[in-house]
Amino acid sequence: MFNHFVGRIIEKSPAHVVIECGQVGYYLNISLTTYGQIGDAKEIRLLAHAVYREDAQLLFGFYTPVEKDVFLLLLSVSGVGANTARMILSALRPNEAIQAISNGDSGMLQRIKGIGAKTAQRIVIDLRDKVGGVSSTKDVGNEVSSSVRDEAIQALIVLGFSRQAVERIVSSILAKEGDQNLEEVLRIALSQL
Repeated sequence: MFNHFVGRIIEKSPAHVVIECGQVGYYLNISLTTYGQIGDAKEIRLLAHAVYREDAQLLFGFYTPVEKDVFLLLLSVSGVGANTARMILSALRPNEAIQAISNGDSGMLQRIKGIGAKTAQRIVIDLRDKVGGVSSTKDVGNEVSSSVRDEAIQALIVLGFSRQAVERIVSSILAKEGDQNLEEVLRIALSQL
């Protein structure tokens, strides 16, 4: 029903934001990731998703399309509600959540408050094949090293290397070498594959 809200920020906390649009204030639940990306902005555009339950009608706001996509994927998992999905996106950036799920790293998900072993495994099993369709290149708020990492991984996958091997090698290169340009990361990765 709602796609996005553009307006003036009336109130902001790590868990919610109130945006005034057309003299109406909308209360949107947000993750810590979105809260950090809002910064000191006075006016904002947030993507939105409405959740209707028997006892409440809730709006959730997202700074980036990729965060909203991951949120919707998480909601599709049995036993994961809107607040659990928001908790996951507060503990992990969207690209980190995508990486954990695609790598089958249920342990990373279990470290998040409120996520048990069964729920973490269900998330991985249900979404592992689906997260590939969520492009973290839509995430404008990514840091440079994260962008280089994602671009390097995509380029190497296109060349025919497996995602698991590529992610492991690119992560180790960036951890050892620090900030590198894309060409340098690709050159080093190709010499190690």
